[in-house]
Amino acid sequence: MKPFFVSLLLVPFFMLSAFALEVGDDAPAFEGKLDSGETWKSADAGDKTVVVYFYPAAMTGGCTKQACGFRDSKEAFEKHNALVIGVSGDKPAGLALFKQDSKLNFPLMADPDGSIAKAFGVPTRKGGSLKRSVAGVEHTLERGVSAARWTFIIKDGKILHKNDKVKAAEDSKAVLAILARKKK
Repeated sequence: MKPFFVSLLLVPFFMLSAFALEVGDDAPAFEGKLDSGETWKSADAGDKTVVVYFYPAAMTGGCTKQACGFRDSKEAFEKHNALVIGVSGDKPAGLALFKQDSKLNFPLMADPDGSIAKAFGVPTRKGGSLKRSVAGVEHTLERGVSAARWTFIIKDGKILHKNDKVKAAEDSKAVLAILARKKK
């Protein structure tokens, strides 16, 4: 009987560790260091719709395609009063290089310990490092964790949309289509 009781106690703990936000849930308040080194808080978004996308690693193929899609759609997001913010386990210095190299026009937030990803229920795994050349200078980009590629749309403090099966190159178009449908 004792093993059965112990297993019952472990079930709720496992369920909590597998927590993931769903549409309609309250969005977590979060803050972190941006690529600029400044601290940004979700409360700073004011009345804007916030698009938070998690990606595994700066300056990698899929992550660059995803970021450039958001970059190229900046005006469309502004028409929807939406702020895009990319979140990864990369350190701010690596994010600054990624932003410079890809000419990104929206903030990137560092989540090296995975605490922001955890608040959203986004799975993470151990990070790492990679070498990249920016403006002819080789740099080592370090990240504490690698987050799964998930995207959330937050409006009025609620999760309006969640995508945990993101196609990197199509993410910005998919988000804009959702914003257009919700506007009607």
